[in-house]
Amino acid sequence: MGEKLTQADIDKIQAEIDNRILVERPKLIAAVREARAQGDLSENFEYYAAKREKNQNESRIGYLQRMLKFAEVIEDESANDEVGLNKLVEMFFEDENDTETYKIVTPIRGQSLEGRVSIESPLGKAILGHKAGDKVWVPIAQDEGYYVIIKSITPDDVDDGIRQF
Repeated sequence: MGEKLTQADIDKIQAEIDNRILVERPKLIAAVREARAQGDLSENFEYYAAKREKNQNESRIGYLQRMLKFAEVIEDESANDEVGLNKLVEMFFEDENDTETYKIVTPIRGQSLEGRVSIESPLGKAILGHKAGDKVWVPIAQDEGYYVIIKSITPDDVDDGIRQF
């Protein structure tokens, strides 16, 4: 089973693939050809740098194509007042006496330091489907965890991009 992706994620990945094939690839091939024409390849740093960049582009294209080939397309099936994909959730963390807001996202977009929590993370799994006012136990280890209180849930259509690997 592959990555869990929304249709928007798939569209962005396909756009990156198209850009790398139609725009970047011809530029990189031309750079390799130009560097090769400079003569002695044994001491031609520009040739090796251009070739490395071209190979990195090809690797990224292959990686993204494999990701799409094996992706599992998911949809947000939550009601407007429930925690679900692409919603901003304001939570009160009891142990820390602190309130924070996170966007709930697919695993490929998860980045807690940037305010995006994956649906596969312990916090994401615990709060999915809950409503404002719910007190939720978030397990982190056997018999260990913490409570959060969901304060508010709002839809968020802001595009936060695809995280590069």
